[in-house]
Amino acid sequence: MTHRELFLKNVAQTSDFPLALEIEKAEGVYMYGKDGKQYMDLISGIGVSNVGHRHPKVVEAIKNQVDKYLHLMVYGEYVQSPQVELAEALVKTLVPKVENVQPLDNVYFTNSGTEAVEGAMKLAKRFTGRQEIISCFNAYHGATQGALSLSGSENFKRNFRPLLPEIRNIRHGVMEDLAFITEKTAAIIIEIVGGEAGVRIPSKEYFLALRKRCDETKTLLILDEIQSGFGRTGTFWAFEQFDIYPDVLLCAKGMGGGMPIGAFIANHEVMGVFKNNPILGHITTFGGHPVSAASSLATLKVIVEENLLDAVQSKADLFKSLLVHEKIKEVRNQGLMMAVEFADFDTLKPIIDRAIEKGVVTDWFLFCDNSMRIAPPLIITEEEIRKACEVILESI
Repeated sequence: MTHRELFLKNVAQTSDFPLALEIEKAEGVYMYGKDGKQYMDLISGIGVSNVGHRHPKVVEAIKNQVDKYLHLMVYGEYVQSPQVELAEALVKTLVPKVENVQPLDNVYFTNSGTEAVEGAMKLAKRFTGRQEIISCFNAYHGATQGALSLSGSENFKRNFRPLLPEIRNIRHGVMEDLAFITEKTAAIIIEIVGGEAGVRIPSKEYFLALRKRCDETKTLLILDEIQSGFGRTGTFWAFEQFDIYPDVLLCAKGMGGGMPIGAFIANHEVMGVFKNNPILGHITTFGGHPVSAASSLATLKVIVEENLLDAVQSKADLFKSLLVHEKIKEVRNQGLMMAVEFADFDTLKPIIDRAIEKGVVTDWFLFCDNSMRIAPPLIITEEEIRKACEVILESI
């Protein structure tokens, strides 16, 4: 049997229509099929390959760590240099630029973004002694049962109920809904940029009011930067552009340079509640795997040392200047986190399919299926952007 046939027979499917591209190699912004066909990856494996596929420095870090050790012990018991050095590097990106806040200086490593969400939910309940958690309509925070409970789409939840109680959804970016945050609320989990809603960006005034409301009610502000972190929006963290600072920060996806890793980050006081009553309040076997941690540290260094943030906005502006067509209704973006809106899904889907045939991979959004997702590796060149846009316009 062919690999494609085995894929359809033995690998659990998530839909009846997987893309089923058979990729044999990937490098930079490109993936290569079995027949050698080249595909430009305009979605970075859904926000993962921020520094491109198989960046040489990331690959080198992985190989070096493999030569030292793999898994040694469940998370949190042994001193492992990849974890220690990555935690220090992450904390250095989180020096507060606003006054009177405790810096985020305690990193709990997980295997994925959804695990970071689960850990943060437990942390909020344990620290505050409250049960209610607020998230937004059309938000996606993961597919495990706790994270799914936060989802703002009933379509994804209805067949898996009962889920967690005391979850409330509010409208993302709508000022009056902040009144739903009360002294009963343990935390609000919110994206700076509404990702699966189709790149929705509230105002700075909204986030300042959100921060104030959380302070007034002693509610933890948990920012989900699983898609927007690690340089995607032009600053290392998207929240830096909104003059606020979270109580807990979530990251994953672009964090690993292609390896699976996530984290939730808080200060020592908040994170310390996991150490007693009960002891081992949150545990994981493989969280912060040394190979993934080494890969993540190399990714962070590449973003900083190669100044990848500096060109994000100009590259985004080039996309916007080129993606002009009567069928394109709007282009929304925060840096290189972009949504190109069409009339409806029936208009968009054939365009995506044709672009893939022509060697450019895009996608749509879970809760905004009339918009094309564009989130290329930050290393994409202007020449490659021009070529990608040419193919998209031809496909339209």
